[in-house]
Amino acid sequence: MRKSILKSLKPDIIVEMLEMAVAFENWNKVMERADMLYQCVQSIHEERQEYRSKGVPAPHIHIERPLVYYYGFSHLMRGMAHQKMGQVDQARACIDQYAELVWMEDLDEVGMQAVQEFRHKAQVNRYALEIEAGQVELLEEFVNFLLEHPEEWLVGLKVITEAAVRHRWQIDRVLYVFEDQIQGVGREMDSSNNVDMYCYCYQRALYEQWMGRPQEAVEFILQAIQLTDKLGMDRYFIKCMALLEVLREEATAEQIGRYRVMLEEMK
Repeated sequence: MRKSILKSLKPDIIVEMLEMAVAFENWNKVMERADMLYQCVQSIHEERQEYRSKGVPAPHIHIERPLVYYYGFSHLMRGMAHQKMGQVDQARACIDQYAELVWMEDLDEVGMQAVQEFRHKAQVNRYALEIEAGQVELLEEFVNFLLEHPEEWLVGLKVITEAAVRHRWQIDRVLYVFEDQIQGVGREMDSSNNVDMYCYCYQRALYEQWMGRPQEAVEFILQAIQLTDKLGMDRYFIKCMALLEVLREEATAEQIGRYRVMLEEMK
């Protein structure tokens, strides 16, 4: 992309475009926009270095976060896209990129905080990548990590449950460890974790179905349906309805009654 075009782009606008592409799970578009963000911030960085070498201040460019954040975010999003497309080696390489961002010059306190946050994200995402790839021997280590970092329990449990469904692992012992947190899933919905909660509830329903506990599966799919209403994304709702219809004959009359009430309220 030509420098003249890059200079007209705003990193924060590209971040918004990236987040929209992620919301629609358009991973090719995520890759394209992550590359755009990287090239944009690289252009800003090179321009700053050029002015610094001449001993004059660089032109001011308004950005909402330190420049290092955009470097990290571009690699994070590219890594997510590779992971979703099953490209494990490329995803690992991206994680390595945002795990160590201290090479950036002139990092102030806010910049160093961003570096530390991306280092933490890299640690979480390395576990997630390997667990999803079927590395069951890392499961206990990941559980211990989540216990040490309780703010990550929902994301972590979503990863573990999805891997259990994919690889046919029995994870009842893991679920028992997080029983107290799981009991609060339906009561702690907010805009910051709705997607993670939906994914966990949906995957947990699939897990309970596989384990031969259909009524427990229905409970989790009903929670997932509530979340789809908050998210306003029809494809999530359609997936939930399809699974519930598979489980309908084994659901209790009370569960079917709650399902009908939900549908009425959504109208």
